[in-house]
Amino acid sequence: MAVKIRLRRTGKKKSPSYRIVVADSRYPRDGRFLEQVGFYDPMTEPATIKIDNEKIEKWIATGAQPTETVRSLINKSKNAE
Repeated sequence: MAVKIRLRRTGKKKSPSYRIVVADSRYPRDGRFLEQVGFYDPMTEPATIKIDNEKIEKWIATGAQPTETVRSLINKSKNAE
């Protein structure tokens, strides 16, 4: 099972927000997921990023691969702390 840490789109039309989830790579973008580990809202000024770094590190240690976008969000949240 190839596990990815990726974004899941929520929100209404033209007003997106995203949940950062851990999901099997074969599942659809907004489909089933294993665990929610964060939240990202690009529509606020500045963008809202809330990530549970302990859960992220646990999943990465077990072999989950973050996508490029999620990797940059993780770095931004760590720098903001």
